[in-house]
Amino acid sequence: MEQAAGGNTRGKFGTAPVFFTSISTILGAILFLRLGFATGTLGFWGAVGIILLGHLITIPTALAISEIATNTRVEGGGEYFIISRSFGLKIGSTIGVTLYFSQAISVAFYTIALAEAFAPFFDWWSESMGFALPRQVVSVPVLLLLAWIILRAGSGSGVKMLYIVNAILFLSLALFFAGRAIDPGEELTRAPGDAFGFFHKEQFFILFAICFPAFTGMTAGVGLSGDLKNPGRSIPLGTMGGTLAGLLIYLLIVWKLSSHASIADLVEDQLIMSRIAIFGTVMIPLGLAASTFSSAIGSIIVAPRTLQALALDSTFPSRRLNQVLAKGKGEHREPVNATMISFAIALLFVLMGDVDTVAGIISMFFLITYGSLCLISFLNHFGSPPSYRPRFKSRWYLSLGGFLLSVWVMFMINALYTIIAYAVIVMIYLFIEHHNKEQKGLVNIFKGALFQLNRRIQVFMQKQQSSMENEEWRPAAICISPNSLERDKVLYLMKWLSYRHGFGTYFHLIEGYFSKQTHAEAKVVLGQLVEGMKHGSTLYIDTMISPSYTSAIAQVIQSPSISGMENNMVVFEYAKGNVDELSRVLENINLTRAGGYDTCIFAGSTYPVRSANGLHVWIRATDEQNTNLMILLGYIIMAHPDWKRSQIKIFIVHSGESAPLNAGLGERVSAGRLPITLTNIEIIRLSGEQTVSEAVKERSSRAGLVLIGFREEILRRDAVAFFSSFDAIGDILFVSASSAKEI
Repeated sequence: MEQAAGGNTRGKFGTAPVFFTSISTILGAILFLRLGFATGTLGFWGAVGIILLGHLITIPTALAISEIATNTRVEGGGEYFIISRSFGLKIGSTIGVTLYFSQAISVAFYTIALAEAFAPFFDWWSESMGFALPRQVVSVPVLLLLAWIILRAGSGSGVKMLYIVNAILFLSLALFFAGRAIDPGEELTRAPGDAFGFFHKEQFFILFAICFPAFTGMTAGVGLSGDLKNPGRSIPLGTMGGTLAGLLIYLLIVWKLSSHASIADLVEDQLIMSRIAIFGTVMIPLGLAASTFSSAIGSIIVAPRTLQALALDSTFPSRRLNQVLAKGKGEHREPVNATMISFAIALLFVLMGDVDTVAGIISMFFLITYGSLCLISFLNHFGSPPSYRPRFKSRWYLSLGGFLLSVWVMFMINALYTIIAYAVIVMIYLFIEHHNKEQKGLVNIFKGALFQLNRRIQVFMQKQQSSMENEEWRPAAICISPNSLERDKVLYLMKWLSYRHGFGTYFHLIEGYFSKQTHAEAKVVLGQLVEGMKHGSTLYIDTMISPSYTSAIAQVIQSPSISGMENNMVVFEYAKGNVDELSRVLENINLTRAGGYDTCIFAGSTYPVRSANGLHVWIRATDEQNTNLMILLGYIIMAHPDWKRSQIKIFIVHSGESAPLNAGLGERVSAGRLPITLTNIEIIRLSGEQTVSEAVKERSSRAGLVLIGFREEILRRDAVAFFSSFDAIGDILFVSASSAKEI
């Protein structure tokens, strides 16, 4: 049998330990020490607000955990295993590290709180001896005793103690509910039900940060995943049972406190429950001791297993460190070394001795973890991967709500600490990614969700095509070339066109029949092209295997665009001086014109790209239909950062018989409808037998890119001669519009 991530080979526990671990952690220190203060400070509805807000985060998290636990084989590591096997090991390890620290610090939190159960002893000592003892005289020995028990007897002894302490806990709560109201006296008033308004958000969220760790106990039982016989059944039942039972008990306790004690007593006496309960002076401190001790047991059982699972997944950069932390003892591979590390961390925080400070730290870590779990569930719902088939199903809107609420609450508690917490998360992720490059990362998390979003957008765009016909034109260009690895200028042209205002798709052509060999070649070439263009590029790149150039063009122009809008432009390319390539392009232009596409032919020179020298647009009297398209393309190309130091210059060529400047063009320039000024327009009158190519060579031989229009009539005459006449110039984009464009 395959070894579990947590190191166990066979589970030994059923559902009951999950439930009792969860409920004993939920009904812990906060319930006995801080719930009365919160009720007295905020009133009945304020305390209820804290409980409900906390459970609006924890219930979706519990549902998400239950859902994911029934979809995958859950092994050792609890929440960490669920996160890492759903998000990938990079994200899972990142959150797992923070989760582990929150669990280890929780041991300290519950041990510190346990010392408060001895408040009568500390009061007696202070009155009798004349000086106060620090709480560490109780918390440190208790922590050391707990460490000795767990290290000597293992998790089984901890689970056995859970049943004893839960019996004491529920007995103390029963006696509390059976108790009488405190006589408030004439000068005191009871906590009124309408004393709280949600407008006092600063005080509310301070108390929420202190009280929230009480609700986090619902995931404590998940940490036993590697020790469960049937985690897919025990985790949902135990977790949800503990969560709902805890919610009901907390609401009943707030009602009991607000109706049986005065505001002053609630605020001033942290053990106010002992004055209400039958035999309260004994049973409530005993219940506090039992609950905090059981919570500490639950945390110390869970935290080392999380650390052990992290080490088994080789999270840490040192191989030796991973081996030491992953080491187990006995048949069930008890995490001895990880337990010792956990106790060392807990001891450090026990020495701090402040319940409220430690509670605030735990809240931030747990909120990050819970938000992440809810996000996992939401992305799995939205992405709909075929492998996601949980037997227990939550709802996507509950998971999304839990995630958004956790982030919002963190900012409401402390925006600076939230930013710091997420910054630490990012740094941990970058560190883990550096040492685990082969594992799944951020891209894999959102791939399914992005796939679904892209699909829905494309279907929506297709349905809107009829209403988009009269909308502002933008290029959706496609280009296919077999020369991608020999020259890349046309790739840069496509990148410029698709940077901000348009969309571009580039196909590398592999001429031949589809086979294993050509398919493998296509994958290699695609990887090279994507790697070469990934920085700052929005160009979509793919490969096409086809028997001929003509058949490839026919395939490409009939393929749907992944942008959601129809392709409207085809870009050909050839190397200047290569008549065979030019002839092949000219032979296939009719295919694109038959489909109503705008046609561009990029003639690449051997010169490097000289974008600083500007972009020149040449307009002739016969270019009326091409003029707007050329200017629009010039503007779109100039939006790319490669051209930020350049400007567009327009040359208008005319003979003695033609008007020197198109009236419409001049009006648009004057009105500011074109991204040029009249100073950027130069009117050129051809002299004598001077040709257009000679004028272009004279003024634009060193331009970064030249745009020249061509008409269908040129293709019917000696087209090779026309295009070849510009060979002495740099890079040229020949443009032919299928229809006039509006600017």
